[in-house]
Amino acid sequence: MVQGGEVLHCVLADDLDAALAAGLMDYVPTPGDDTLVPGHPDLPARLLQAQRQLQRAWATRERYQARAQRLARRAAEREARRAPPAPTPDLKPALPPAAAAILARAKAKAAGKPS
Repeated sequence: MVQGGEVLHCVLADDLDAALAAGLMDYVPTPGDDTLVPGHPDLPARLLQAQRQLQRAWATRERYQARAQRLARRAAEREARRAPPAPTPDLKPALPPAAAAILARAKAKAAGKPS
């Protein structure tokens, strides 16, 4: 059973790590909790509020991480689409017809043959 008073002291000191270690997320209000810590009849409400804040923060972090992963995956897919296909080692890339004609004329001129 979680000691509400100990958890409340950690929450009031803004030491959420200690509150978590003391069982903040396992706390369930029971009758009489409002009298456990003198001067703090709001103990159940404070602890439940701290639980909700942590749950919202964790959900936000999960959404942020999922978004970051999604954006990284999309960026990788976009880069993969933009990258030229890798040439196969046994096949020479074919020249476009205009470039092949220019190359043929240059070779003929270098060999001293009229085109």
